[in-house]
Amino acid sequence: MKHISLLVATGLTATTLASTSFAAGRDHIEIVGSSTVYPFATVVAETFGKKTQFKTPKIESTGSGGGLKLFCAGNGIDTPDITNSSRRIKASEVKKCASNGVTNITEVQVGFDGIAIANAKSGPAFVLSRKDLFLALAKQIPSGEADELIANPHQTWQDVNPSLPNIKIEVLGPPPTSGTRDAFAELALEGGCKSFDWIAQLKADSKVAKASGDKTLASTLKSQYKGVCHTVREDGAYIEAGENDNLIVQKLEKNPNALGVFGFSFLDQNSDKVKGAQIDGVEISFENIASGDYPVSRPLFFYVKNNHIGKVPGIAEFIAEFTSEEAWGDEGYLTEKGLIPLNEEKRAAMADSARTLKPLSLD
Repeated sequence: MKHISLLVATGLTATTLASTSFAAGRDHIEIVGSSTVYPFATVVAETFGKKTQFKTPKIESTGSGGGLKLFCAGNGIDTPDITNSSRRIKASEVKKCASNGVTNITEVQVGFDGIAIANAKSGPAFVLSRKDLFLALAKQIPSGEADELIANPHQTWQDVNPSLPNIKIEVLGPPPTSGTRDAFAELALEGGCKSFDWIAQLKADSKVAKASGDKTLASTLKSQYKGVCHTVREDGAYIEAGENDNLIVQKLEKNPNALGVFGFSFLDQNSDKVKGAQIDGVEISFENIASGDYPVSRPLFFYVKNNHIGKVPGIAEFIAEFTSEEAWGDEGYLTEKGLIPLNEEKRAAMADSARTLKPLSLD
């Protein structure tokens, strides 16, 4: 197993620069990252500001990738203390952090979220499979004859599946910097893509090549597989609508035939305006996400820059509030905002990691 420990000694230069930067002081916590985690972090921040003597943290919705880029840029008051993410940090991002002296990070999984594929309440009902989503939105799809790919020719949902509405494929979704986009590609598009046996075989062959020691072939096959399964078409069927999920909801109201991709919490908060499609015969709901039945769901995280604790006031106390049963428990105030909580055992383990500032490791 590959193991990357972030409890690494920093260089003298990085430490000196960080100390100089902190000398200027900052009296509030700065948080960036996922638009999906943003509403949960905002509620915690507001509660924290009211309950304690510390200032309410400043939170910016930058997307998961954008947040991790800012977080990993270095230490000091001009960099964030915490970043939210709707996917786990990548090994490449861990290396980028380390190269900039950000070597002591704590990872906290806060719960789960489902990715909704939704349209306006006034629009047609959609019952979709992950295969339908792949055939509608992938840049290239199987030709239906030999094991070859063609540019996606589908213009309407009925082109994809005769049982679907005869309306133009138009899906509003997040950009590549978003964790929601990453998760949608991995869970929804890849879920449909690997239903084609010959494409799924690419991934299987990649694992065989890796096990046999042929890293070059393994990397090539893996890249081919991801290139087919994760690449979204660029001809207007998928429209990048930015990181503001509320804006997507507004656009769906104006165009009832369009679909939008965003987190369950936004669907839940806007249930008077939009409705979620069934995916593989399962409705998106709190219960179906928590049970694992809804196929397009993912874990949510935040990452703490431990070098900032004790230098920026309130970080440890904010983490304690976020990981309290009053916040993220089964009856906590975050469940009212749509967070799907971890089970009790997992919450206890995560709370302990947060309290002890356990260094991140990727296994």
